[in-house]
Amino acid sequence: MENKDHLVQFSIPQLLRWRVETTGEKVALREKDFGCWNSYTWNQYFDRVRKAGLGLRKIGFQKEDKIAIISDNIPETLYMAIGAQAVGGVSSAIYQTSLPGEIGGILNYLGITVVFCNDQEQVDKVVEVRDTIPLVKRVIYEDPRGMRGYQDDPWFLHIEDLYTLGETLHQEDPNLFTTLVDAGKPDDICHLCLTSGTTGLPKGAMLTHRNYINMGLQLTKVDPLEETDEYVSFLPFAWIGEQMNSFGVAMATGIAVNFPESVETSMDDFKEIGPHFMFGAPRIYETIRSQIWLKIDEAYWLNRILYTYFMKIGEEAAGYRMSGQIMPVKLRFLAWLGKQIIFRPLVNQIGLLRLRRAYTGGAALGPELFTFYQAIGVNLKQIYGQTEIVGIAYMHRDGDVRPDTVGKPLPGTECRISESGEILSRSASVTPGYYKLPEKTAELLEGGWLHSGDAGYIDANGHLVVIDRISDVMHNKDGLMFSPMFLENRLKFSPYIKEAVIFGNQQAFVAALINVDPIVVGKWAEDKGISFSTYMDLSAQPEVAELIRGAVVKINDNAEKDHFKIHRFAILYKLLDMDDGELTKTGKIRRQFVREKYNDLYLALYDEQVMEKRVAAHFQYQDGQTTKVDTTIRFHTMDEKR
Repeated sequence: MENKDHLVQFSIPQLLRWRVETTGEKVALREKDFGCWNSYTWNQYFDRVRKAGLGLRKIGFQKEDKIAIISDNIPETLYMAIGAQAVGGVSSAIYQTSLPGEIGGILNYLGITVVFCNDQEQVDKVVEVRDTIPLVKRVIYEDPRGMRGYQDDPWFLHIEDLYTLGETLHQEDPNLFTTLVDAGKPDDICHLCLTSGTTGLPKGAMLTHRNYINMGLQLTKVDPLEETDEYVSFLPFAWIGEQMNSFGVAMATGIAVNFPESVETSMDDFKEIGPHFMFGAPRIYETIRSQIWLKIDEAYWLNRILYTYFMKIGEEAAGYRMSGQIMPVKLRFLAWLGKQIIFRPLVNQIGLLRLRRAYTGGAALGPELFTFYQAIGVNLKQIYGQTEIVGIAYMHRDGDVRPDTVGKPLPGTECRISESGEILSRSASVTPGYYKLPEKTAELLEGGWLHSGDAGYIDANGHLVVIDRISDVMHNKDGLMFSPMFLENRLKFSPYIKEAVIFGNQQAFVAALINVDPIVVGKWAEDKGISFSTYMDLSAQPEVAELIRGAVVKINDNAEKDHFKIHRFAILYKLLDMDDGELTKTGKIRRQFVREKYNDLYLALYDEQVMEKRVAAHFQYQDGQTTKVDTTIRFHTMDEKR
């Protein structure tokens, strides 16, 4: 494989220009619009970046100025971000699900002067906080639909008009863009990436060109990619998981990035492209698994029997593949047969047939889910990292996939465990620090190592094992330690459980608040003739409670230690939601927030005299209206002795 280590000496705009010089006519980006896929070459990619960058320059965007991107995944997100970087500026991205108040606070914290929005919905959010963001000079939008009322206001600018300004400046000074791009240095700050905000407000991690490109290069030393490979961009651009692919991997390898038509059609568009690799948070793989189970449940009886039989074969074969051992001939034949008649058609239906590798990160994934995907022929592997090290620092190698670990360090990454058990890392992808937060930066990079905030250890095989967030590790009243995240993942392997929140710190036993999966449990209820109208109604059905009790029994039967067993649980009347502050933008539980918000339920879980409780549920809709609904929560005590 060609050595590309010299690419870390480029900035991202310089690397884009190098791509033009080497493979200018190759497809770099593809976007689905009105049902048709439109392709853009590296030449066209660079041309749009030049127009965007010089257009920004024309409206007064200067070196070290900052642009915020609030957008669905479209090529223009990259044109604007890299265009800003090309003229010496810094890009950033805000989740498109963010509320106006959140957006205003982030814009002021990061010192944003220009905002790019893809449509009226996002523009309206910025308009709502206009009086509180004095530094913002212009708002650029991509989709003109619904923007007629803003056209006479010079604060707003259509992206096509920005391109025209950029082209005009290029005609006036043909060498300017080259000069500006040449001035970039690999260690310049190019992007401010917001952390997940699990424990509070997000922080802006300052990331350099070298950070992104180094990560892309080191990743592909472990798992090589071809320039002809395809990637589907469906993760939020504000998440480091998407940036590491669109900035780092794509630029380092030359793969094509494909943009779905919309968030709603992304999985269907995914099937049309058939990508060669994918990356996603555990929630995505859990959703796909639920869809697979539904397909099997709806299949003919013979298919269900074959699926059950060959799943056992597949799981046994997966054990050999993941460990790199030679498979017995009979098992190899049966696994091949199962793949041809059951799993290959199934995998093809969900668009994963061409997939060579799938990665998951952002949160832990239960070992059983790994085995499930490996059994059906999807090479799912765990990665581990954080925003501050560009998403990936550790990953599984093919033939060395251990479901209870996150793999070994990437080439060029050092790892050690502190005396307190914290995971520390060091590599060329580590952030220089947090924007405007010197004290937090000093804590993060104390001693020259990146402090993860996670507890873990390195096992006998050199794999990193992540236990939990140090702040989340719990001890019961007897001082015995347990990981809530570990137990939550065990619960979520049940197809009937979508989310779970474990409690038990300084308590006599472990308890849980559980969200049922509305799709899988809803189908189960329909098959059983159980009527319901809403999620709240479904979650309150006594038959559903017995179904979940069965899942908890399985967890308790396999518990390594008695104090890991779940003694009490309740089914929550609503799904945990990021808009309600219960989950981060990447789907992680904000445990302390949930504990405080549902304090009455928490207290009832630990009062064994309470078997049910009447609560007032408040639901707020997009129009601002709030509805109050009274409902009864029932608390279920397991038979296992503590």
